[in-house]
Amino acid sequence: MSLPRVKLTDPTALRGYAHPLRMTLVGLLRQHGPMTATQAAARLGESVPSCSFHLRQLAKYGLAERVPGADARERPWRATAQVTSWDDASDDPVLRAATDELTATQLVQYTRRAEEFLARRADEPTEWRAVTGFSDMTLHLTPDELGELTRRIDDLLAEYEDRITDPGRRPAGSRKVSLIQLALLPDPAPAEPEPTATPTDPSDDGGPR
Repeated sequence: MSLPRVKLTDPTALRGYAHPLRMTLVGLLRQHGPMTATQAAARLGESVPSCSFHLRQLAKYGLAERVPGADARERPWRATAQVTSWDDASDDPVLRAATDELTATQLVQYTRRAEEFLARRADEPTEWRAVTGFSDMTLHLTPDELGELTRRIDDLLAEYEDRITDPGRRPAGSRKVSLIQLALLPDPAPAEPEPTATPTDPSDDGGPR
């Protein structure tokens, strides 16, 4: 299956999403379904006015929307998609700065989640400690090879996507797992080699032939 996706292409929307609470709210709606600002605030330990404001901002950028409630007084929100993406390859400096700001906010979120897990990892069952944690590998790849490797990883993960939206497909003993994928270039791009001068004949005085 293919999960519903929304792609951010406008610098204003990209910067609008670059906020820790907004990212957390979108994740909450995706995981638990529609809820009101009051319900979201109770789950997150935030104030109702703050959650209400940030949900309205998310709606401006197409990431959240209102849905009918149980009665006229309830006005729940839901996420418009299960996946948010953006283009990291633009040469537009304004767009690139906005995507860098959003990615930096996302990295802070990843780091916080990793630290929270590490703080309680010792309390997890042995079978989960054995298959969770952090690792890295350095490879030497071309851009095409890295793109193909990423596509292969995405295809493998897609085999489990139906469990995200259909709890009935989750096997007994399964838990929510966050797989965080980072593809980094640890060294700056090598400098372009200096053009090699063409050897000249010492007898050549540069005059016409």
